[in-house]
Amino acid sequence: MLAADRAADMAAVYRDLHAHPELAFQEKRTATIVADRLRTLGYATTTGVGRTGVVGVLRNGEGPTALLRADMDALPVQEQTALAYASTSTGTDSDGSTVPVMHACGHDMHVACLLGAAAELAADRSSWQGTALLVFQPAEETAAGAQAMVDDGLYDRFGRPDVVLGQHVAPLPAGLLGLRPGPAFAASDSLTVVLHGQGGHGSRPEAAVDPVVMAAATVMRLQNIVSREIAASSTAVVTVGALHAGTRGNIIADRAELQLNIRTFDPHVRTGILTALERIVRAEATASGAPREPDIESTESFPAVINDAQACARTQEAFTTGLGPDLVIDPGPGAGSEDVGILATAADAPCVYWLLGGADPQLFTDAPSIEDVMRAVSGLPSNHSPHYAPVVEPTLTTGITALVCAAHAWLPVPP
Repeated sequence: MLAADRAADMAAVYRDLHAHPELAFQEKRTATIVADRLRTLGYATTTGVGRTGVVGVLRNGEGPTALLRADMDALPVQEQTALAYASTSTGTDSDGSTVPVMHACGHDMHVACLLGAAAELAADRSSWQGTALLVFQPAEETAAGAQAMVDDGLYDRFGRPDVVLGQHVAPLPAGLLGLRPGPAFAASDSLTVVLHGQGGHGSRPEAAVDPVVMAAATVMRLQNIVSREIAASSTAVVTVGALHAGTRGNIIADRAELQLNIRTFDPHVRTGILTALERIVRAEATASGAPREPDIESTESFPAVINDAQACARTQEAFTTGLGPDLVIDPGPGAGSEDVGILATAADAPCVYWLLGGADPQLFTDAPSIEDVMRAVSGLPSNHSPHYAPVVEPTLTTGITALVCAAHAWLPVPP
């Protein structure tokens, strides 16, 4: 059981991080807080890994290495939670624009939980042996942070782990964990498509090539990929999240820009969708008489997170021992995406990544079954919403305990 003073300390850290969010690769304040605490706890600490990442290593005799990971970055979202510690921060995005910043995805909770787990492991070294490798990762939201740390020699510099462990807060009831073997989080591909037209006056469409009409036809045709080219037994989502074109109603623009996102679990399905997307975009441009080929650019890419079945069973047993029975559920595959899988793949190590419930348990009093719980979840503010924020407790205590239990599952008791 987590001591009350530890829980209170981590709750203060969480509220401070929530009030001071930072965008991807700008997590300097957060990294300083993390590094200072790790050094105080006795971890060999390195900053600036993958630009703004922090790595803490605690060697406690011979044995395996368990990597525990938390991401640190926030989102360009205007917070609307009305919390006393709500963010009023702003930041500069990659386009140079000033934007509001919020921890709308719960990465502040991830950091606080891992710092709490770091303190617990350091305080009780007689209960485990091996190496605790703590990774505080930047830029998860842009799908760049995990790869940046790997490219910066994460495993060459700090050792290769035997397992990669981590969690993501979600609007499940606080106190519960959601762990699914196999495909747990979807692969995500984001693309920008620019369709080129020929500008002109709205009164003379015959003298122009209208990219807005071209874009509209493209958007509608793209919806047929999932409904007509993907098997009903497969899971996929194609979203056109933004369409920008033109300046006035009587001016035919010369370009239209689409921003798209694709979610898949099966690599073959992913390849098929990307191929179909390019075929459709180029065909619609040709059919519209576009003066030049469209531009198709990949902007972000997350691989699917595949949880190792045997590693999940081993970790779940530790959860049951440390947290109690009936507190781990299978939430089913989620279409959300994460780059933690890159850390596991690069290390050739099993991945165990679970959901940490963060919603007020009182909201689920009329949800006796797992199916009822998942239906209730669908009506709550979710990650990336300006209204999203987990309840501090029991989310924080459960998250710290889960990380410690997971570490103990892989770091043996000394003989």
